[in-house]
Amino acid sequence: MDIKKDITTRADIEKLIVQFYEAVKKDPAIGFIFTGAVPINWEHHVPLIVDFWETILLDNMVYKKNAMEVHYNLNKKIPLKKEYFASWLLLFCSTVDDLFTGKTATLAKTRAASIAAVMEFKMNGNDKSRL
Repeated sequence: MDIKKDITTRADIEKLIVQFYEAVKKDPAIGFIFTGAVPINWEHHVPLIVDFWETILLDNMVYKKNAMEVHYNLNKKIPLKKEYFASWLLLFCSTVDDLFTGKTATLAKTRAASIAAVMEFKMNGNDKSRL
């Protein structure tokens, strides 16, 4: 039995993100977004997502892009429904729980819930700043 540790390094985050996206690709609710609806260059995408999570979990400011803008553009191609965010969050949190335990692991799940809620709110026409 493996003893779980907390998320403490970029390598930990990379392990989380790689395993998470493997689950996402197979998911019946949202997998189609990541496997066909939008062409994703995984060798390019994974390091960017790792940068994003390293920035918000380890306070290492390596992410310099606008995550919302990417998702606004995606939402124009595929309307991002509330249930998609729920599936994303469930998969993310279960992947965290499969791999890690501790303060930063809990923070990852809390931040993921906040991100999902804000994105769902903004993608579904409730963001008046986009008008």
